[in-house]
Amino acid sequence: MTGFTVESVRSSTPREFATLIKGAKDADIRAAMAGPERADLLDAVFAKFPELFVPEKAAGVDARIDIRVTGGPGDSSDTYAIVVRDSTCTVEKAPTVEPTVSLMMAPVEFLKIITRSGNPVMMAMTGKLKVRGDLALAQRFGDYFDVRRG
Repeated sequence: MTGFTVESVRSSTPREFATLIKGAKDADIRAAMAGPERADLLDAVFAKFPELFVPEKAAGVDARIDIRVTGGPGDSSDTYAIVVRDSTCTVEKAPTVEPTVSLMMAPVEFLKIITRSGNPVMMAMTGKLKVRGDLALAQRFGDYFDVRRG
């Protein structure tokens, strides 16, 4: 697969990351996220969230957003939490605390949502994105991050 590798994700600026995802084929993303580098790829992608975070857009927000990415080996899934509190953003792998909102989707939809190259409302309407919990927070979630930075 061309381009979408652990190293390319780790070394990219937010803008380069968005370009990388927009240029990747869906089949290549699915294959990478179902392969042996899945854990490293997800770790690298989730490590981007604090980089993309815009604190002033999340002033006063105290929320925990669980993101469950399906499509792993053997039909497995992985869950991470994005914790926004006191104008900070942290990431937790395999969270155990109840979230404010929970999002579940396949790898392609996940990457399209976080790079703003996909429509989360349409994904939810077609069943590609499942949302449980605070729907208003789920709608605002993307506003707290900016992939055009860098």
